[in-house]
Amino acid sequence: MITTDQKSELIEQFGKSTSDTGTAEVQIAIFSTRIKELTEHLKIHAKDHSTRRGLLKLVGKRRRLLNYLIDIDIERYRTVIAELNIRK
Repeated sequence: MITTDQKSELIEQFGKSTSDTGTAEVQIAIFSTRIKELTEHLKIHAKDHSTRRGLLKLVGKRRRLLNYLIDIDIERYRTVIAELNIRK
């Protein structure tokens, strides 16, 4: 699980202010760290199907937010992709 310190660091890095949790960049960053943690968990626990389902739902949410960013502002999309090392 993501700690509050990690979440606040992501908000500071990707948000416009310290209380900015709603922008697409912040949400994508939080989803990406959770996806990385769940991926590591599934490497150890391969038969944990409920976690796998949650991981796939998170990947879908992140994909929808990335598609939204493409439609709204392509430069914001490119910076988020570059900073988080997400492949399209």
